[in-house]
Parts: sequence; structure tokens; C-alpha cells
Amino acid sequence: MEKTFFKETCCQCVASDTETQNEVLEKRGKLKKRRKKNENKRVIKSNLSFGNPNWKENPNRYYDSNKIKTTKYSILTFVPKNIYEQLHRFANIYFVVIALLNFVPVVNAFQPEVSLIPICVIMAMTAIKDAWEDFRRYKLDKEINHMCCYIYSRKDHAYVEKCWKDVRVGDFVQLQCNETIPADILLLYSSDQNGICHLETANLDGETNLKQRRVVMGFSSQNTSFEPEFFQNTIICEMPNNDLNKFKGYMEQPNHERIGFNIENLLLRGCTIRNTEVAIGIVIYAGHETKAMLNNNGPRYKRSKIERRMNVDIFLCVGLLFTMCLVGSIGHGIWSGSFPEHPPYDVPDENGNFLSPVLSGFYMFLTMIILLQVLIPISLYVSIELVKLGQVFLIHNDIDLYDEEADLPIQCRALNITEDLGQIQYIFSDKTGTLTENKMVFRRCTVDGHEFSHQENAKRLETHKELDLEDEDFAKLQQFTLPQMNIERPATYQRTMRPLRRSQSARAHFQGHTRSRSLGRRDSNQSQVAFSSTIEKDVTPDSRLLRRVREAALRTENLSPFIHMKTATSFTDFFLALAICNTVVVSTTTEPRQREHLATLDCCDNDDSCCDSSRGAGLQDKSSTDFGSASLDEVFQSVTHGTLPTDFCYEAESPDEAALVYAAQAYSFTLVSRTPEQVTVRLPQGTLLTFDILYTLGFDSVRKRMSVVVRHPLTKEIIVYTKGADSVIMDLLEDPGKADTNAERRMKRIKDKTQKHLDYYARDGLRTLCIAKKVLSEDDFQKWANFRQEAEAAIDNRDELLMETAQHLETKLTLLGATGIEDRLQDGVPDTIAALREAGIQIWVLTGDKQETAVNIAYSCKLLDQRDTVFTINTENKLQCYYKSRKLFGFIPTSLPASEIPGPEFGLVIDGRTLDIILQGGLEERFLELARLCRSVLCCRSTPLQKSIVVKLVRRQLKVMTLSIGDGANDVSMIQAADVGIGISGQEGMQAVMASDFAISRFKHLKKLLLVHGHWCYARLAKMVIYFFYKNVCYVNLLFWYQFFCGFSGNTMIDYWQMIFFNLFFTSLPPLVFGVLDRDVSAETLLSLPELYKNGQNSEIYKLSTFIITMLDAFYQSLVCFFVPYLAYKDSDIDVFSFGNPINTVSLLTIILHQALEMKTWVRVCVVIYLTFSLIYNAVCVACNPPTDPYWIMEKQLSEPAFYLVCLITPAIALLPRFEQSTFLSLHFVNLTYSVASVQCFHIKCFSTSNAES
Repeated sequence: MEKTFFKETCCQCVASDTETQNEVLEKRGKLKKRRKKNENKRVIKSNLSFGNPNWKENPNRYYDSNKIKTTKYSILTFVPKNIYEQLHRFANIYFVVIALLNFVPVVNAFQPEVSLIPICVIMAMTAIKDAWEDFRRYKLDKEINHMCCYIYSRKDHAYVEKCWKDVRVGDFVQLQCNETIPADILLLYSSDQNGICHLETANLDGETNLKQRRVVMGFSSQNTSFEPEFFQNTIICEMPNNDLNKFKGYMEQPNHERIGFNIENLLLRGCTIRNTEVAIGIVIYAGHETKAMLNNNGPRYKRSKIERRMNVDIFLCVGLLFTMCLVGSIGHGIWSGSFPEHPPYDVPDENGNFLSPVLSGFYMFLTMIILLQVLIPISLYVSIELVKLGQVFLIHNDIDLYDEEADLPIQCRALNITEDLGQIQYIFSDKTGTLTENKMVFRRCTVDGHEFSHQENAKRLETHKELDLEDEDFAKLQQFTLPQMNIERPATYQRTMRPLRRSQSARAHFQGHTRSRSLGRRDSNQSQVAFSSTIEKDVTPDSRLLRRVREAALRTENLSPFIHMKTATSFTDFFLALAICNTVVVSTTTEPRQREHLATLDCCDNDDSCCDSSRGAGLQDKSSTDFGSASLDEVFQSVTHGTLPTDFCYEAESPDEAALVYAAQAYSFTLVSRTPEQVTVRLPQGTLLTFDILYTLGFDSVRKRMSVVVRHPLTKEIIVYTKGADSVIMDLLEDPGKADTNAERRMKRIKDKTQKHLDYYARDGLRTLCIAKKVLSEDDFQKWANFRQEAEAAIDNRDELLMETAQHLETKLTLLGATGIEDRLQDGVPDTIAALREAGIQIWVLTGDKQETAVNIAYSCKLLDQRDTVFTINTENKLQCYYKSRKLFGFIPTSLPASEIPGPEFGLVIDGRTLDIILQGGLEERFLELARLCRSVLCCRSTPLQKSIVVKLVRRQLKVMTLSIGDGANDVSMIQAADVGIGISGQEGMQAVMASDFAISRFKHLKKLLLVHGHWCYARLAKMVIYFFYKNVCYVNLLFWYQFFCGFSGNTMIDYWQMIFFNLFFTSLPPLVFGVLDRDVSAETLLSLPELYKNGQNSEIYKLSTFIITMLDAFYQSLVCFFVPYLAYKDSDIDVFSFGNPINTVSLLTIILHQALEMKTWVRVCVVIYLTFSLIYNAVCVACNPPTDPYWIMEKQLSEPAFYLVCLITPAIALLPRFEQSTFLSLHFVNLTYSVASVQCFHIKCFSTSNAES
């Protein structure tokens, strides 16, 4: 009740000036279409500058409002628009034309009104389904459009509450913590003193880690609240697009000075404000022009393999129909021409002329089309949609596919390709997060050329189930600090530190109104911190490294704080780099969504004066005599007795970052606080060092590294800490030849040993990162900083300039060490891969990881066997690649038939550079030929584009069914390129899930999804489709055979209503029930015998040969069902309907019994419904179809023994060949599925019999 009232009052509070603007916008709607299509920029000005008189001059009036509409229909347009969409189906057009043709008197075969019933029923059912889906979209749109936000009103000179749908481009929006962003907004003000606004993008991409957005340059240094009425700048930016990671533009001030901005300054619609009290910005994109809406394309439509096969068979049925109609028309012409004079029933026209045999035959051709129209299964499409909905429901509710830990069931996002799950031949899988957990665990490291194996941590991981956090021994290691010196501290240094809570943060000035905090779609207290599981957080330190760290810290204790960092060991630098070189947001465990930073250090002297020591440099402001009388520990020991939290939560953008920060914390290098300008680290002895952050160069896939430039608080040195891939960092190290002899030997020794350790880590399946540093002089840094500022302010070629500046800085590095992080293999992956292999599925791994790491994981998950011969292709040019592949063909036997599955003794490993040479050098066919002969293929160091190209290449060239599975944004293109795309809702957000057809939480769920549900869905739908063709052909042929006995006149021996209900209800219910519920083989059997999956791979149930055999069987059964009753009643005096009723009845029994043989679902209710309807209809239909009526026919024939005899003999004769075929396939093991199903059925019967006897 309160929610409704809130929405109503929200909409009523819209200011009058906005209503006037809305009216003008509606009148100007046509002008929007006149905008130039080739315009590539958008000009935005503040709406406050344009009142009602000059609103026409506002450039924002042409842009979309924030109201969204995802519905297809309205009340007025539903009927015509839905009919128009349904007529896009060929089958619907066909039946509408046939129904309209029946209104032509000269060719009609039925009562015209009756012929409309089937197509009207089918289209009405589809319309009801479409209306329900559209109504659900309407309710969701209404809920979103009536959400509330605060917009600055020129009239009220304050922020007023309005609905989302009333937001316009150029409006100023004020957002509070935990509030959802209503549109794409350029950030102009943040209550954070550093101009930072934190976002949670879970509603957009599913990622729970926080992301930072910055106020536009020039607005971040405001000491007062932002005043929208003083904003006179003009914003020029790019046109709306769906790229979530790119945005550029500039702001032109009245003095024509330009300020550039990018994606870091844009708040995207659907995200949630976190850790920021107030944020204010101007709307750039609204409604359907926002990046979120442009990415929301809804579920993609895919055509399944069965549907493509079915369309071909429908055209074959159309050809069969035209053939039968042609026979009927020719027969009618011959029949009419056989009379010496016109028969009495041949009535001339008003001029006394008779139709010629040719024209009469043409009219009869059209009549026969109307008569035999049921040959095309009209209800097949609707039945398939209903069956697939039922299959999706059962898959979604399978408890075995539910992840209890993540509380996630399987998601079926594509409703029309469930049967393709049972026909997969190739699987393309990502490695990280798909085969592995994507829970990065710190395992080993090498520092200064010394390797530390962390055996204690390895043992913990091997036995890790649920680590007991109350273990005292482990807690001692985790909370290790150096022994206190017990030296009395001067009162001058008594300082207290307290984390800044929300109540202490900088609050904005609320301008004349009060408001309660708006909650977003997700409660902040329930937000899960990413990459913070127990196994990721808890790192057991290596005892040797712990000792070295302790010694390094103790050695510096008697040194002056101004010089000790110059002589600090690589161990200190290494762990400082781990703690500093990242973008991790620090929070507390009690309030995991509260950003943690240090408050001002209260340095209270005798005069109660306070000095600002939040920056480490503040220590130097004191006279040197203060430090001369105290040791390093004395200076900083006091801070350990403050109110620092004992535990922190680290919210990282990637699991690698979190793992390294937790590793540094394990060695007491604790990241305490981070702001855009400073980062504070607590050292082992309790010292707090606050580094000034001068620049942060984030990680990107091109550079494959990140760097942070900091100023050391004691030495004032400018230090660059860099971490990245070893293949990149090793090439950026300083040349040892330019150093002296001793330094040269030392640097070379460290590099060689570190490289050896890296190779060992990669062979062990660990993800490797190199850590390096560089010390800059003031002059060099200033030159680089000027270069960087020019690049950031550039409008054209900005990205290229920024890349150039980063490359200029990250050179001549000094290697500190490297880390080995384990990405643990998911549970059940080896068993799943083994089962999929037994099912005949080829598995390729496409990953961006190092070659050695990928190979090791492939062995661990049984993708490769120790007995396999693994061939590696790493080449630099096309010629080398060609000769390398040619050489490999000499080792691999190629005498196997192409249809035979490759032997399990060969594996192929290829890197991204070679793959690029193959794809661009025209070697695709040779690559595929080689890959088909190998058991497994691993493509390493591959880019997202290469992944999608490989999938498309295999799918198109080999004509196979493909499935791609991944968990990250880099897997989206690969997922969309495959026939079936599966996303894993893991650690890397939901972008892969949103682009997928099915979403699972664990790789092991793929086993049951394919082998069980895939098999069932394919078997059910394939049999159902072919059954529809069979029953329609069988039934229509009864009418066709009758034409030979009625002079090809187009008459029928079966009542119209019986014919209509026969296809719509009597024989349509069994395949629907079967398509949803039938199980030819149990789930346990399918999991224990993966070979049964090959039944779907080879399309053994539904292919051209089975279709032809079924059609021939349908012709045979129709002959039996027609001529057995014909012979039984040949010399009797029964009327037409009395002759047609037993034919109709035996055909129904035959079709139902045929289903009982083919499908293991027995449906007796159809026979009961048919008999009940016939008895009632024949009893009440006295004058339904004069001059002949089916009155009392069924009642009369049920009292005749001949009728029962016909009903017993006819189905037995008609089904005998089908029964013998099934028996032969089962007994002679021609079809494994038939055999297993028969054995399973026999066991069930024996079990039931034994229970009955007992």
C-alpha cells in the first residue's frame, strides 16, 4: 500500500515547467525524425537555461525521454499487429489462403465457416501466449518508469522528487548512497573529498566488486556544494552506442576552454551508488539511448537443427500434397470425360454451357487442396512451442542442476533450442572460471631469485574443506607482528586513528528539502564482497620467507627513517608492490560496503593544536631532532595502539588482485586505506606508511600489465611499481650491460633464476605475474607527467597517446620477483570431460593463459592423458606454420575414415600468434584436417576475436553442432558464435550469462544437461515431429483413397467436425504429453552409458531416411485402415457416414497404438475422449449436415459385432511391420538406444511382476 502511494505522489509532484516541456516535446515529435542520420556527435546544454518561452532553442528537445517501453503492442494495435506477425510464418499463410479459398463456391470442399476453425484456434492460442508475455513486459516497464529520483527544479530552486520517466537529457540529478542510477549521467559533484563515486554494477553485468568513477576534471576541487543554476558549459559527446567500456567527449566552457572526459566520468543507468553520500550529475543519455538499454536486446532467436530439418520436410509434404491433388484433378477429368453425355449431377451455367474437362480438372485441383490440407500439420508449430516450454520448466527445476552454495538454478534463456543440447559434437571451453574455480589462491613466490614453495599453505589447500578460523596456531601466523620494544613514547606522538564511517563522511548541502535515503534494488548490507571466500583470504606464510621478512624489518630498526628505504631489501619492496600496485577498495568486515580510509591523525600537543598527518609526508614536517632521539619503531609504535580495525575486506576488480593483497597481508604488509590520492600500508612492525599516489596506469589486455606511481613518505623518492605477465615484464627490464660488473651479474642471476621458477610454476599449472619497480628522478617524472596530462586532455587519438605515455614510463624496470597463483580446478571437471568424451564429443580449450599453464590444466582435467603424444605449433610466419603442420601429418596416421572418431593418442597445442597466422594465411582447412585427427586441441594466448573465429570456422567448415561455454566478458563473442552458448555465473560477472542460451553455475552440470536432458529433449521432439507428419499423412490418405470410389469429386466419407477434432484434439494430446514427460531411457542409464548420446549426434531418430520410411509406413497403414473396412462392408447397404465411421475409428486406434510402440508414454484418454464425443455428437446431430447426417451412427455400430472385429483386426495388420522393425532393432543391437530401452522396460516389468506376486 505504501509503495503504491509513494509512486502516485511521485508522479503528482512533477513541476509545471516539466509538464510544459513534455507537451512541446510531443508536438515536436515529428522533428525528431528529421535529424541528420550522419551526425556523429551530441550537443547537450543545461535545461535550466531554457524556460518555457525559449524552450524551442534547447538542443536537448530532440533527444529521447527516460521513459522506456519494451512492449510490442498496445490495446488498439494488438490484434492487427499480432496477426501481421503470425502471418510471417509460411504455415499460417498457407492455412489462411486455404480457408479463404474454401469460400469460393466452385471449389469449396467443406462448409466455409467450419474451415476457419482450425487456423483460428491455432492463431488464438499463439495470440494469448504473446499477450501474456507482453503484459508481463508492460508491468515491468511501469514499475521501472515510476521509480523516483531527485531532479533540480528551476522553479523551486531545489531538487524535487520525480519519476524516472520524467527525466530529460540536460537535467541535473542528485543521487544518494544505495540509490539506483536512472539514466547515463556525467558526474559533476561527489561528496567524497577526492571527487570519487563508487558504483556497484551488479544490475548491469552482475559483478559485485566496486568500481570507481571520478568527477569531471575541474569540478573535483569544489569546497562548496554544486549549484546547477551556475552551470553554463556546453557538453559535446559521442552519439549513443552500446559500448559499456568506452565513452568520450569534452565540455566547452564560456571562455571556449575545453575539458575532456571519458568513461571514468560516466554513471551508467542501472548501477547502484555505494560508499558515497551524494553524487550530482547531468543527464547525457536517457531511456532507450542509455548504454544499458542499447545492450538489452532480449533473448536471441535461434533455429534449432530439428526446426531446419522440419522446414525441409514441410516442403516435401507440400510437394506430396500437390502430387496427390494433381492425381485427383487428372482423375476427375478422366472420370468426367468417360461419360458419353453429361451426367444428371453436372449442372450447366446460366447460358447452358458446361465446364470443359480441363477447367473442371483445375477447379478440382483447388478443391483437393482444400480437402487434403491437413497433410501439412497445422498444429505442429504451436505444439512444439508448448512442448519446449514444458521441457524448459523441467530443466529449470532439476535439483541436480541447482548450486546450493551459490543459490543458483540453471537458467534457460533460449526457449527454442532445447533439442540442440542432445546433438552437440564439438565443445569449446574457456579455462579460467570455467574448468577452474576462478578463485585465485596464492601458492608460491620467488623474490630476489630465491624461491619459496609455501609447503604449509599447500598442505592447507589439499585438506581444505571449511577452514576453522579459530585455529590458534594459524591465527598466530596470520596476525604475526614483530615483538614490541616496550620503549615509552613521548606524549607528542600519541595519536589515534579511527576509520571513517558513513556518519563522518563529507555530506552535501541539501538545498531546501529533506529526503529519506532511497534504497536501490539491492540492499547494501546484503551485497556480497567479491573474491573473499575463505580459501582465497587465508594464506599460510612460508616459514623461510617469514623469517627473511622479519630479519629485513629488524635490520632497518636502528636506521634513520630517512635512509632506511634506500637500502631496504627486495623483500620489503616486493610485498609493498603487492599491497600498493592494485585498485583494491578497502572496507571493514562489519560494513563491507563502507570504503575504509584513515581519518586525520590527531597529533595533540600541550597546546591542543593539531597537525595534519594523514599523509606520510607529514612526518617530515617535524624537526629532525624529534626523530633523532627515537628509533624507527618508537616513532610509529604508537599507531598500533589506536583503533584500527583488526580485519579488512578487500574489494578487487579481479581475483588475481585480491589474492596478491591477501598474500601481502599474510606477511603483515597490510593494505589499510586507499583513496585516489593516497594509499596506506601497515608494515610488520606496526609502522603505518602513507604513500602519495601520483598516477595509476590500469591493466589492459594490450599492455598486459598495470603500474602505480607513488611518492615514498620517507625518502621522497618517486617509485613506479609494475606487475604484469612475465612475457611482457621480462622484455621491459633494465639492460644489465649498462650497470657495473657486480650489479650486472646480480641482475642477470635474478632474471635467470626467476625465469626458471616461472617455467616451473607454469608447468605446475599456476598463473604467473612478475613484479618490478623503477625509481624516477623529479625531472624525468615531471616531463612524463606533462606528457601524460597532454594525452589525457586530448580529444583526437586520445587512446593512442595514453598508450604511448604508458609505454614510455614502463621501461628499464628492476625485477623484484614473481608470484604463482593457483586457479583451482572445479569439482567434477575430470569426470565430466571423460563422460563427454565417451559420448563422442570433441572438446577444445580456448584460453588466453600461458601455454604451459593451459597444458597442465588439460592434464589435470583429463583433457590430455599422460600417454598422449602432444604436438605443439609455435611459429613466426606462414612458411614455418605450413612445414610444421606438414611434418606433423607424417606422425599422425590419416588412414582412418573421416566418419570415425579420432584416436585418443594425439593432442594439439597452438598459441595465439600461430593461430593468427593460420586464420589470415589461408591455412584453415589444413588446420582443421590436423585438428580432427587429434584427441584434444588447446588454443593458448588467444584473443576473444580469435575464439569466435575458431568456433565459426569449425561450425561452418565441418558442418557440426557446436557448444561454447565460458564465464567472462572475453567469452561473449565465442558464446554467441556457437549453435548453443552456455554461460557460467562465476567470479567474473554476468556478461557471459546475459549473452548465453543457458546459464549454469558449475562445469560439472554440463554432464547431466547434455547427456540426460539433451538426450531426452532431442528424442522427445524428434519423435513428436515425425509422429505429426505420420499421423497427418496417414489420415489424409484415407480421404485420398476414397476419391477413387467417388469419381474424384472431392467428397468425404467422414463428418467435417470429426475431421477437425481429429487433428486438433484427438491425436494432438498424446504427442504433447510425450514431448514433455516421456523418458525412453532413465537418467541413471544415460549417465552410466554416455555412448547413448551418439543417437542424437547422428540424428538417428529424425533424418531424411527415417522421414521417408515413416511416410511409406503411413501410406501402408492408410491402405490397411481404408480397405479392410471397405472389404468388410463391401456388399452392405450402409450409407456414406456409416462407412466412414469405422474407417475413422480404426485409423484413430492405429495412430494411438503406433504411438504406444514408438513412444513409451501410453495415453488411453484419447480413445475415451473420441468415443465420448462421437456418442454425444451423433446423438444430438439431427440436421447438422443435410441431406446426410451422422445421427445415431456410432450408437448403432457399437451394437454390431462386425464393427468390433474390424477395430481389432485392422490395427494389428497395419502395425505389424512397425512392430517387427522395433523388435529387430532391439534384438540384434542395431540401435543401442532401442536395446537399452527394451532391456530397461523388461526389468521394470519383471520388477512389477515380482512385486505383484509377493
